[in-house]
Amino acid sequence: MPKVSYVAYIDESGDDGVASVRPIDPAGASEWFVLSALVVRAEAQRETVWVRDILKQIRLEQRRTLHFQPLDDWRRTLVCANIATLPVRCFAVISNKTNMHGYRNKKAEATSAIAGRTWFYWWITRLLLERVTDYCERRALRDYGEPRTVRLEFARRRGLRYAHLRAYLYWLRMQSQAGELYLQRGDLKWSVIDPINQVAAYDSSERAGLQLSDTIASAFYQSVNGPAPDYSYALALKPRMARRPDGQIFDYGLKLMPSGYLQRAGLQQRKIFELYKQ
Repeated sequence: MPKVSYVAYIDESGDDGVASVRPIDPAGASEWFVLSALVVRAEAQRETVWVRDILKQIRLEQRRTLHFQPLDDWRRTLVCANIATLPVRCFAVISNKTNMHGYRNKKAEATSAIAGRTWFYWWITRLLLERVTDYCERRALRDYGEPRTVRLEFARRRGLRYAHLRAYLYWLRMQSQAGELYLQRGDLKWSVIDPINQVAAYDSSERAGLQLSDTIASAFYQSVNGPAPDYSYALALKPRMARRPDGQIFDYGLKLMPSGYLQRAGLQQRKIFELYKQ
């Protein structure tokens, strides 16, 4: 594989369960699920310095880690404003799961021997990585004149076995090479992925990049969740969101699932997507 030249830090906000979903089931999993990525150049990684500087600016320099959820509003605003100035690219896939209440994807479940039982999480991961790898391939060709590998570092979470992800990615690559992908509208850029050697999971406390990715996921979750979502944090990240070659962020750096949900979403939930379509 080519040299590792990029790192993608991946984290989530919300629950990935689909058997029961709020508000249909009061005790169900969250209505929304967000998976985010923050991409940096491997040769110039300064995430630890960035997080330390951010903690100092929000007057929490005594802490060693950054976590978005418990922060006051003014601190959240400053954190997102700081990320918007960094040499990074941000991605977020946002899924509204009400239409998936009790849903069974038999084709996805058929891969359970490969990917384990958490097929929904890995499916959203696939959508995210389609965009991350496309960006990294384009960027590598511009930066180096050749494809370069992106290392995938996930925030470790209970119930997920990352060996399953490696197997799932390897299986997807084999399906792609054989022309047998079920989803024909998208594929990963395999020239920049090493599913065996460059996929890892860490506790967020071990990786400052994961703490920044947590901010991205949490900011977008706040932009759609609840009766009065706050989209200001997610909107502040717009300067660093990944864009297609035509400059469009929506459906690339920011991906909504299901694709047609925007037409039936409530006014407050639509706001962040409409702002990102401008």
